[in-house]
Amino acid sequence: MKCKGEKRESSGCDEGPKGKMTLLLALVALISAFGSSFQYGYNVSVINSPAPFMQEFYNRTYLNRSGVPMDSSFQTLLWSLTVSMFPLGGFFGSLMVWPMVNNCGRKGTLLINNLFSIVAAVLMGTSEVAKTFEVIILSRVIMGIYAGLASNVVPMFLGELSPKNLRGAIGVVPQLFITVGILVAQILGLNSILGNATGWPVLLGITGIPSLVQLLTLPFFPESPRYLLLQKGDEEAARRALQKLRGWDDVDDEIKEMLQEDRSEKEEGQFTVFSLCTFRGLRWQLISIIVMMMGQQLSGINGVFYYADRIFQSAGVDSNSVQYVTVSIGAINVVMTLVAVLIVESLGRRILLLAGFGFCCVSCAVLTLALNLQNTVHWMSYLSIVCVIVYIIGHAIGASPIPFVMITEMFLQSSRPAAFMVGGSVHWLSNFTVGLVFLYMEAGLGPYSFLIFCAICLATLVYVFFIVPETKNKTFMEINRIMAKRNKVEIQEDKEELEDFHTVPGGQGEKKEVFSSGL
Repeated sequence: MKCKGEKRESSGCDEGPKGKMTLLLALVALISAFGSSFQYGYNVSVINSPAPFMQEFYNRTYLNRSGVPMDSSFQTLLWSLTVSMFPLGGFFGSLMVWPMVNNCGRKGTLLINNLFSIVAAVLMGTSEVAKTFEVIILSRVIMGIYAGLASNVVPMFLGELSPKNLRGAIGVVPQLFITVGILVAQILGLNSILGNATGWPVLLGITGIPSLVQLLTLPFFPESPRYLLLQKGDEEAARRALQKLRGWDDVDDEIKEMLQEDRSEKEEGQFTVFSLCTFRGLRWQLISIIVMMMGQQLSGINGVFYYADRIFQSAGVDSNSVQYVTVSIGAINVVMTLVAVLIVESLGRRILLLAGFGFCCVSCAVLTLALNLQNTVHWMSYLSIVCVIVYIIGHAIGASPIPFVMITEMFLQSSRPAAFMVGGSVHWLSNFTVGLVFLYMEAGLGPYSFLIFCAICLATLVYVFFIVPETKNKTFMEINRIMAKRNKVEIQEDKEELEDFHTVPGGQGEKKEVFSSGL
């Protein structure tokens, strides 16, 4: 690139061929998201439709073993475990993120992770033949571990592969495939397809197919160039990976930006979770991801999906039609997440976060009113369905996809694995809490339970408005400088970097521009 100083930015050189979506980058994003993120969504939703048939299997198996029917309270406990073991496994999977991505790499972790999914799929698919319901509960834990790793590693991997002007759009692709997974599970779970007494083992078992596809294809794609350069110290391998991903040979600018980031982090070294939590220079980044992850899950999204059928039945929808309404809601979720992929680079992250949590907040408030009045005002049942749709739209465009993008963008290479471990743990613990508590909330508070979700959405919206910066089209170092001001710390690398760069012919002007643009 021949751009210098101010001309570099104004001429749009930075948005040249390096910023384009290449076939290789598109393929690695699709394979990573299909092989990993898809299954998170699939397993969130897959046990909703066949629940009565699975519970009958639990009861029948227990009766054959003991000669007496299963007590209803024990059956409720077993089913609660079947539902809640998935997010609990997700929490354990999140705890594995830091050691695995640092030791095995991003791509290596995804490949190893596929083994969890394939083992769980085989166990669940053969559970009825083996006449054991315990392996279903065990498999839900294993699938949770798989999803916990996948939900953190895929956004990290794709964020590090992407050029800065596509990082947001590619970062939303994993969430798009989560919604596709939810929709596919809802369609296959229809009573006329696999959501019946004979089809449910197949429904549970086919979750291993995407993992098999990823296991066979992902080895042919490059590892994260940032991991290769900054953690393995292999500049040549990083350069080759970047050249393949960008589709041309001149990747010097990105290599320089990575080396600049590396030098600025030398003093801290690799962050552990403890050092991340105690380091002043990352305080507001850490608080921000915790707030956004708690807001994402405690706003009630999985309460809506885990118990979607109950919500529509309480809104007056005929019980025979509920499963088709649920599928249509899943389709809306996919379409709106696709919209988020298309608009995140033009509107930015902040706008989508604010709009998303705003829609969720208003729809929860109106839904409370609608559910309370549906027995006295006949059209309120329709309004409640509209509220659920608006809620899904809000979550799909902002609250669901953007927090994971922000973790990738708000942290540098040394702290990113620990940040994903913290963010992922909060995500899954919050998910587990909603799955465990929502039924009790609904029983105790009725429609007023959505007011709690409304308050959480509002609190998250206010925090984002005042604290979270826009990260669109900025390098990781530029974002780091913005947050350094909020943390009231100074980044000391400027002078050293400029001195180091004096030895590069014609490079001094370029380097000064890179520094001035972020200040």
